[in-house]
Amino acid sequence: MRQLFTKNTYALLLLMFLAVSCSTTKIITIEIPEPAQKELPDRIQSLLLVNRTVDENYSDLKADSLQNIFYRKQFTLDTLIYDLTAVDTTLKALGELLFESGRYDFVIPENRFLDFEKNTFFSQEMPWQQVKDICETYNTDAVLSLDMFSTQVITKYDKDTYFDPIQDGFFTASTANMAIIYNALFRIYDPLEEKVLVREFFKDTVQWSDYGASANDLFRHFTPVKTALTEAGIAIALDFSEKITTVWREEQRSFYVKGDDNLKHAGTFIDNQQWIQAMALWKETAENTKSKATKSKAQLNVAIAYELQGVIENAISWALDSYNTMYRQFTYQYLELLNKRKKELQKQTK
Repeated sequence: MRQLFTKNTYALLLLMFLAVSCSTTKIITIEIPEPAQKELPDRIQSLLLVNRTVDENYSDLKADSLQNIFYRKQFTLDTLIYDLTAVDTTLKALGELLFESGRYDFVIPENRFLDFEKNTFFSQEMPWQQVKDICETYNTDAVLSLDMFSTQVITKYDKDTYFDPIQDGFFTASTANMAIIYNALFRIYDPLEEKVLVREFFKDTVQWSDYGASANDLFRHFTPVKTALTEAGIAIALDFSEKITTVWREEQRSFYVKGDDNLKHAGTFIDNQQWIQAMALWKETAENTKSKATKSKAQLNVAIAYELQGVIENAISWALDSYNTMYRQFTYQYLELLNKRKKELQKQTK
């Protein structure tokens, strides 16, 4: 695949092969890039990630110690938890997500918990001289700061009675529910223009529920509070990374693999990701076959291959040839999809 396809804003990625959908086609799943909702200027390539929320309220209790606080309340409690691991996980997970996007480099300094002034709800904006100083110190283009973070943990333990129709009787099960309501505010500070480029506030809930024959059985596999807080931190990082990085949506494409020997043979090339060889066979088939049905199939396969390379104009041209050779509703729908993709790409380049 690396010989033919590249990953960039205008190309599609082949992820995996799926099972054959029917006797005549083979399905692949691809990813299509969608631009970031909060795209930063191109000159900003590196981000310094800092935290301006940690104060004297935070602690880093071990998992067992934190769990015992909830057990002493019979696992029925509604409280704010200021967990250092959770808030730090948010920053570290965000850094990895930004790096994996291919758009940003990041620095998380050892002294990432900065002093800050706070109003009733969240940290006040960072002074611009401080922004400039730390960007110069760590050689980054901007500062990404977590300026608000809170996690409210709500747990409930109960016993419920159920009727089992197989055993024709009632039984009792221990049940547990846990919800973490999180709030977070991110700001991105641009030292060059002295401007906050992004202010993004998140409020959401992650939930867990399970049951067991007894309390001991239930809590042997129920998610611990410490783990849940860490997972909430990762959820926050995912929320924000999707705002400032490219998001990839999955779609499926179907190749014809039956119609003549060349189409069948090309199907084996698809299995082995030998796209140059497959494309050559499809073009040969389109040129030499006397069957309109087979010719239109080969032309459509070539169109899809060009789409996978990000060459949308060629894809449209070959799809039109397929449509003109033999009408298929599938080809018509694919042409509509390609025109939509073309408009998306034109919008991205403006």
